[in-house]
Amino acid sequence: MNGILGPGILLAQFIRDEPPYHELKSLARWAAGLGYKGLQIPSWDRHVFDLATAATSQAYCDDYRAGLADHGLCVTELNAALQGQVLALHPAYEQMFDAFYPAGLKGAALTKWADERLREVIAASAKLGAKTIPAFSGGFAWQMAYPWPQRPAGIIDEAFAELARRWTPLFDAAADVGLSFAYELHPGNDLYDGATFEMFLDRVGGHPAARINYDPSHFVLQQLDYLDFIARYGDRIAAFHVKDAEFRPDGRTGVYGGYQPWTKRAGRFRSPGDGQVDFVRVFTMLTEAGFRGWAVLEWECCVKSPEQGAREGAPFINKHLIDATTVAFDDFAGAKTDAARNRSLLGLG
Repeated sequence: MNGILGPGILLAQFIRDEPPYHELKSLARWAAGLGYKGLQIPSWDRHVFDLATAATSQAYCDDYRAGLADHGLCVTELNAALQGQVLALHPAYEQMFDAFYPAGLKGAALTKWADERLREVIAASAKLGAKTIPAFSGGFAWQMAYPWPQRPAGIIDEAFAELARRWTPLFDAAADVGLSFAYELHPGNDLYDGATFEMFLDRVGGHPAARINYDPSHFVLQQLDYLDFIARYGDRIAAFHVKDAEFRPDGRTGVYGGYQPWTKRAGRFRSPGDGQVDFVRVFTMLTEAGFRGWAVLEWECCVKSPEQGAREGAPFINKHLIDATTVAFDDFAGAKTDAARNRSLLGLG
């Protein structure tokens, strides 16, 4: 098939301390039974993956792949969202994100820990045969997304310069083994839309390992044109999360959400097909842009159960996969031609 691969599923939202969601073998059996072909693995979760061992042991990675193959599955990618978030973390957020890293780490020690974990993800991804690492960028300026109080001159430049300084050595390490990082452009990080990705890309010199994990749901919630985004940045899209959302503002709440819980916000994540994303166009445009990676369900919905969301996700993705044509539909009406005939048809004989 010449097209997007799938369906895949990110396991992060389904892992729980109860069968079949508590360990890899039963999760693999469950996912395969629902029709999934690939698993995106949350690299930080020891329920399903031992990152430190995978980074140093080809045997562990070979056994891991073989175990999934027994269920007709493969690893689509290792997800490194949490480690990326911690790599560039404003001190004001350290306590709120403390579940993501070992207790007691702060400042430079915390940055060093995240850098080491991301290098382990690079090494493990290479051993597993993956090509892309979905991640968050982290950042220092998200709290300044709204320009009040007025931002001091140069402060955003400084934030992005530091973000580039932390990520560039990781891009180099990834590129050395044929990998790239694909950022999920996500609120709470300094990279959250096309403009911020461009600013960052400028500061890393257009590094080829700086790519995008396309997730239209975050763009719906920002009221950003998620289809025009593909047209603009399709050559940088290296991963794809199939996630839906809806935006229904009223006289009470809008884009900012009014500090309301997910069920009461104007912008809400929904199961694929239940929101406002035009996935027919999304899959079409990604296929036309040359994206040939995995379509991975990232299930988040404030209405539907995870069990139903996972059950419906595989057939939904399958329905949208496109086997890209290599012929024109009107080839039957074509005729052999040459330069002389073309000139004759133009009246230039």
